[in-house]
Amino acid sequence: MADGAPTTSEATLSADAVPSVQLARPGTSRRYTRLALWIALTDVLAVEAAILLTRFARFGFSHPGPNFVGILVLAPVVWVPIFAAFNLYSLSRLSPAEEFRRLFEASGLAVAAKLVLTLLLIHGSIEDALSRGWLLMAWLLALLLVLITRQLWHKYMGRLRARGGLSYRTVILGANEEAVRIAHTLGPNPLGYRPVGLISTGLAHEELDGLALLGTVNDLPAIIEAHGIECVFVASTAIDPAALKRVTRALRRYPVEVKVSANMSEILSSRLTVQPVGDLLALSLRPASLTGPQAVAKRSFDLLAATLALVVLAPMWMAIALLIKVTSRGPVLYRQERVGKDGRTFTMYKFRTMIRGADLLLPQLLERNEFHGGVLFKLKNDPRVTPVGRWLRAWSLDELPQILNVIKGDMSLVGPRPALPNEVATYEDWHRVRLEVRPGITGLWQVGGRSDLSFDDYVRLDLFYIENWSVTYDLYILGKTIPAVLMRKGAF
Repeated sequence: MADGAPTTSEATLSADAVPSVQLARPGTSRRYTRLALWIALTDVLAVEAAILLTRFARFGFSHPGPNFVGILVLAPVVWVPIFAAFNLYSLSRLSPAEEFRRLFEASGLAVAAKLVLTLLLIHGSIEDALSRGWLLMAWLLALLLVLITRQLWHKYMGRLRARGGLSYRTVILGANEEAVRIAHTLGPNPLGYRPVGLISTGLAHEELDGLALLGTVNDLPAIIEAHGIECVFVASTAIDPAALKRVTRALRRYPVEVKVSANMSEILSSRLTVQPVGDLLALSLRPASLTGPQAVAKRSFDLLAATLALVVLAPMWMAIALLIKVTSRGPVLYRQERVGKDGRTFTMYKFRTMIRGADLLLPQLLERNEFHGGVLFKLKNDPRVTPVGRWLRAWSLDELPQILNVIKGDMSLVGPRPALPNEVATYEDWHRVRLEVRPGITGLWQVGGRSDLSFDDYVRLDLFYIENWSVTYDLYILGKTIPAVLMRKGAF
């Protein structure tokens, strides 16, 4: 322990030790509040635009009646309060995946509420309201437009954070290894926090790696005022529960954010609930595996979406097949053995992108492998790839025949990357967890960097998906896949 450093009990504030102060609302919180108001406005505009576009698509330029005007007036009255109830305007507290899940659920509830209010306040029968079907179309359009506008807002907020705006001035409560790790995690990344320094809880100091030690917990009120602190981030391993309770009680008098580390970085917040157990506060973790109804819903969605895609994309399939056939010798489809769920092998289909006999040339190219880690083989300027094949790969169109694998049940739309048998033979024990579920056409590896990632990063993303999978998370990943493909991020 450092000389003269107080003990944990001595270094802890009591509520009575805190002077009664009235600080101005922190600037970052005000900026988030103003942004939330603007985002609420764009949410309303998105909903109204969806209703207008749906009506135009179904009825053209016909003159709207009073009932339709009433629906336009009711829409924002329903949507914004429900979005607020789902905390969708707490912009600094939502991860992208959690925001998507809440948007999906809140918009569905808003549609149901709007239907009820429409029937109660506007003339018409329930059969008439449901038979038109336009309410569902308006919901899908509204959800799409809200997601697009919010994505634009997040890009704007990301630029502000990168320039130092929208960042809470933060102190880390603790001076141990975890506190240093928190400071380094928050510091260089545009996460919305600007670490100012550490605060000792009275425990022996570890190597602080050049970070400023601002004082002890007894100095917390003065530190908040002197440095304009807007957030206190507590390293949970640096303070005992009784002391933390006294600190949080004291901090209620200050308009600051208080965050406590949970040391569960691989878990999505959608799997967590806070549960009191006696005088303890516990994080309850929902099981990772899909329940029976969830598994049925996932498989049903896979079948429905894959069948629809097969029908809609049939003309494109025929055009691609013709291009492959007239530009190079060999079959249109490339068949390859892959390892699926529970280690079972299956035949995966792709459009052929290489010359005939490409597999025989692989040993000559292994030393030129550009994939980080060497377990997989990737070569950006692979001489075996045909001109048409290079174009198909750039836009991920060579993956389309895997829709057949989804229909057959070998694969899912979303899941871990399908592995080759020779890759599985080199797996460490922790790698094999990714074989617990069906592989997917897309996954977190697709939206998180694709070929730019190392093999271990691939596996970590797959394991994160397995730990947190749900139907809404699948929808989120599918939505993120489209811009990843369009921007050709990491594609070889």
